[in-house]
Amino acid sequence: MLENSLLSCMHRMKPVPKEAVDRAYHCLERVGLADKADRLPGNLSGGEQQRVAIARALVKSSKVIFADEPTGSLDKATGEQIMELLAGLHQDGMSLVMVTHEPEYAKLSERTVVIEDGMTKR
Repeated sequence: MLENSLLSCMHRMKPVPKEAVDRAYHCLERVGLADKADRLPGNLSGGEQQRVAIARALVKSSKVIFADEPTGSLDKATGEQIMELLAGLHQDGMSLVMVTHEPEYAKLSERTVVIEDGMTKR
């Protein structure tokens, strides 16, 4: 999984610098998966795979995260931790575009667009 979170670095830099590996490990820590860094993606749950995707975006220092139901496969406590992480990233200047069915998470956004009966509402 550590290699999976380094994919964006691996195609650009060979060998991958130790700093990039350290950053990837730190990003896995931030999403609560450092203890599973040696696992293959196929051996992870759906929720763990979602968190690896977030870690990959963090490794890349993405300016925007597109999150489709980022808490959909997570238990409540882990979902809240991920939402806190995403909120913190937004406060640090990262943009977040999120799709959610969770009204309490939608209320956290600066702008909300609701799709109802095929029509958008603000």
